[in-house]
Amino acid sequence: MSVPQRAVLVLPTTAEFDSRTYRIASALAARGHDVTVLARWRPGLPEEEAHPAGYRIRRVKVSAGAGLPLPGPVYRAISRWRQGRREREAAVGPSGVPGAPAPPPASPADPDEASPATRTSGPLGRFRRAGASAWRTLAIALVVRSQTRASRDAVPPADLYHGMAYMGIPVALDLARRHAARAVYDARDIYVDAGNLARLPRPFRALVGRLERGWARRADRVITVNRPYAEVMAQRWGVELPLVVLNCAYRFDPPEPRERRLHEALGLPPETRVVLYQGGFSRDRGIEQLIEAIRDVDRAVLVLLGYGPLRAELERQAADPATAGRVRLLPAVPPTELLSWVAAADVVAMPIQPTTLNHRLTTPNKLFEAMAAGVPVVASDLPGMADIVRESCCGLLVDPTDPAAIAGVIRSIIDAPEAERAAWAGRALAAAHATYNWERQMDLLLAEYGRLTGKPW
Repeated sequence: MSVPQRAVLVLPTTAEFDSRTYRIASALAARGHDVTVLARWRPGLPEEEAHPAGYRIRRVKVSAGAGLPLPGPVYRAISRWRQGRREREAAVGPSGVPGAPAPPPASPADPDEASPATRTSGPLGRFRRAGASAWRTLAIALVVRSQTRASRDAVPPADLYHGMAYMGIPVALDLARRHAARAVYDARDIYVDAGNLARLPRPFRALVGRLERGWARRADRVITVNRPYAEVMAQRWGVELPLVVLNCAYRFDPPEPRERRLHEALGLPPETRVVLYQGGFSRDRGIEQLIEAIRDVDRAVLVLLGYGPLRAELERQAADPATAGRVRLLPAVPPTELLSWVAAADVVAMPIQPTTLNHRLTTPNKLFEAMAAGVPVVASDLPGMADIVRESCCGLLVDPTDPAAIAGVIRSIIDAPEAERAAWAGRALAAAHATYNWERQMDLLLAEYGRLTGKPW
């Protein structure tokens, strides 16, 4: 029997599309707990929101400038000025990438998205890249400080604070210290080997790594999303092996007959086969390889469902006559609707590139979401995903760097006889229902919460 308790989940994003947070918060709320998701505000979003699943979302205003150590009156004056600017922005509609804090245009956070000036070669180019790296590292600290300050009076005291990602845990630790509560660090990636941080010069990466190690050691428990990540974290941080809570989806029963949501949304002919990529639009996720591969798959289109920094570039590629309408984009959908959209695809592709340790060991949400929706997968033959795909027989593995090979395995699935395609789908769904589902993962998390607070969740 669970005892009603209070939990705050701290995110360094807007909480619009974070599936893991939705699953944890909704499961806790369904058991009668008081749950608040503490997230970041952006123009066009409410500061307070009651989620239909029974939890609250509280969004605070965050910026690098607000994190500067300024005297109170100066800080309040800047805050009033920023509030006025945000209200003017909100009046003309939302801008920017959902959940992604953007540094000033002169100092791009992502070298791959950098301006031509930043990519200049020679001494000047190196100086500019060093400056951009220094800004990115400083901005991390300032944004964390800003969110920490803004969060202190934003949510009621709780029994447990669950910090998401390396920019969420310091905020959770601060709140837990103030309220004599427990703090959990949900380390969902090997961050210094992922994304923008992996591209920083070694001294800056080392600095962020030391900060994260300190936060991990201060947390009452570290959890992560797969065993390979857990082993790396335990070794690097000198902590107990983190608890593994896989990023599985809730058990789901796809409608029969299958809905044609993707066809209807895009006006596709009924005979068109849909290869779906869903998730973040960023580099090294295999999107570029899929765009090249889809040209060699007859009567098929690649549907990109999501959001991220590459969206404008992907829209240009989709409009290029060379793609002949074979690439289509759709906006991200809320976690509550995602599985219904995934279930409308013929195959879900995730040829994540082996460019970093984080990517080589990843088990992405989209793998488990495809299984839950009963859709076969085409996945990278990398350590994080390969064993799950082989064990469940839910799809095929491929060299993610080879577009011709990707096209070949996609054809192997969608050109197979109907009975064989149904068998792929059946195996994926069976594995999700039996093993890879959120209900089983949540039991592990609830047990750990109970150990930390001394009362059953």
